[in-house]
Amino acid sequence: MLTRYLIPLLFGLIGVAILVSLGVWQMQRLTWKQAILADIDTRIAAEPVELPDEFNRLTDRFLPVIVKGAVTSEEIHVLVSQKQVGPGYRIISTFETDTGRRILLDRGFVKIDQKNADRPTGKANVTGNLHWPDETGSSIPEPDLKAEIWFARDVSAMAKQLATEPVMIVLRTSSFENDSVAPLPVDKAGIPNDHLQYAFTWFSLAVIWLIMTLTFLWRARKAQKDI
Repeated sequence: MLTRYLIPLLFGLIGVAILVSLGVWQMQRLTWKQAILADIDTRIAAEPVELPDEFNRLTDRFLPVIVKGAVTSEEIHVLVSQKQVGPGYRIISTFETDTGRRILLDRGFVKIDQKNADRPTGKANVTGNLHWPDETGSSIPEPDLKAEIWFARDVSAMAKQLATEPVMIVLRTSSFENDSVAPLPVDKAGIPNDHLQYAFTWFSLAVIWLIMTLTFLWRARKAQKDI
């Protein structure tokens, strides 16, 4: 008689074990993600340094820098959307440093009707964080060069388009006054961290699975007694 209940009991316990292990794994992922986000916060908030000649993708990610030079009128428009504002463009300008380098400067956001508006150019002191070319992929459309609209910050392609180094600084502050472009500084807001919710879901499913297993066994035993 015990054999009759052993298989569903083992099946139920194995299911509970798998669901609990998935919940534990998500908790481990949560710890890992929190460490990454804390590291990003630390890097973003560090004191800005002079723009290095060479970069390390890992150690210099989000490196805060300060640069002196001039913003030119050459620019690229990246279609984006802002919460509570709607669609608009990131303005990517060419920046010529006092040391003779040409790099890219992500100045920030303008509303959709400000795409071709006049913007301050010329001498400027800027601070910002290095951005890495990590927004391309098969799901992102190619830029519409005829309409002058891009759909991602493809640093390599933008550098080729504007004849600059493949280096982009995301603006935090500048010496421009009354600039119509609203900076969109580097932050961690766009990095998902839903591991706690995932863990809760897996643990909840484990409890439901256990209840279902016990209910099935109880009903099977009750039915056996009624025979």
